[in-house]
Amino acid sequence: MTTAPDVVRSAYAQLVVTDLARARWFWCDMLGFHVQYEDASVICLRGTDELTHHSLVLRQGETAALDHLSYRVRTGEDVDRAEAYFSALGLPVRRVPKGTGTPGVGDAVRVIDPLGFPVEFFHDIERAERHIQRYDLRRGAEIARLDHFNICTPDIPAAYAHYEALGFGCSETIEGDEHELYAAWMYRKQTVHDVAFTGGAGPRLHHVGVATHESHQVLRTADLFGSQRQEHHIERGPGRHGVSNAFYLYLRDPDGHRVEIYTSDYYTGDPDHETYRWNVRDDRRRDFWGNAVIESWYKEASPVLDLDGRPRPVVDAVLDESAVRVGADGLGIVEPDRKDG
Repeated sequence: MTTAPDVVRSAYAQLVVTDLARARWFWCDMLGFHVQYEDASVICLRGTDELTHHSLVLRQGETAALDHLSYRVRTGEDVDRAEAYFSALGLPVRRVPKGTGTPGVGDAVRVIDPLGFPVEFFHDIERAERHIQRYDLRRGAEIARLDHFNICTPDIPAAYAHYEALGFGCSETIEGDEHELYAAWMYRKQTVHDVAFTGGAGPRLHHVGVATHESHQVLRTADLFGSQRQEHHIERGPGRHGVSNAFYLYLRDPDGHRVEIYTSDYYTGDPDHETYRWNVRDDRRRDFWGNAVIESWYKEASPVLDLDGRPRPVVDAVLDESAVRVGADGLGIVEPDRKDG
């Protein structure tokens, strides 16, 4: 049996944007990412705490989309294991030698995973100058690091099984009365999640989650956008999730890519860490407190590309007559239509 690669953590997302200058304003000036590399077609960004070359890459293109998600693996041999593992599954696999892919990244493998997402696995990456105590360089929302990816898929159990096979643990789930799986938050680093699953049409990227150190920085983000009369970029929040306990704010960048500003989750590194299971009928899973979720947060997401840069087809979820999928926090339960008499 082919061995799965040893994944360390979610490492970076590469997004296609249609106006690089406008994207730079949003992600750098407003959110506070540091520019590590920049040319006419790409910008590599990182947070204040990150010591690797980047955690977010913006690539100029004609249509906004997810280019790929990327996970760091434990060793160079794990890059080879990723190639063998996904090849054995009969999935599209492409080797990306150092210098031919994203700036700063060493040898890598890109695949279309069983869920239809473009995913990269790498080990080597250039190091970056330590900015952890460069308070003089901080600005905007003072983003500290990448935290997680949230992906849209019509088959949550299949997503769970795929990531479980890659060695991911599960911090929290949303389940039905008979333990039907509606959503899951899964991790390799010792936080609540590196990846979570949104039930719905996919493959699509629901959001990239980026962490701040303190909740006041989440509120500051909202104030900054308001002060520039750019509050239309705020989609949802601020508030606190039941799932993950995160204090959050969701925004949309100029191309519609969604980002969650995120803080206050918890440690999951104990070997006997137990999954916390929410019932789908418990509305506090969505918001421990906060504003009601709006329709766009449930229905809109970024398309994804294949390994040749073409849009991937989207498959819708299959629903029964008594439920409707509404997003990353599970199902919104509705009663079937009733007729008098």
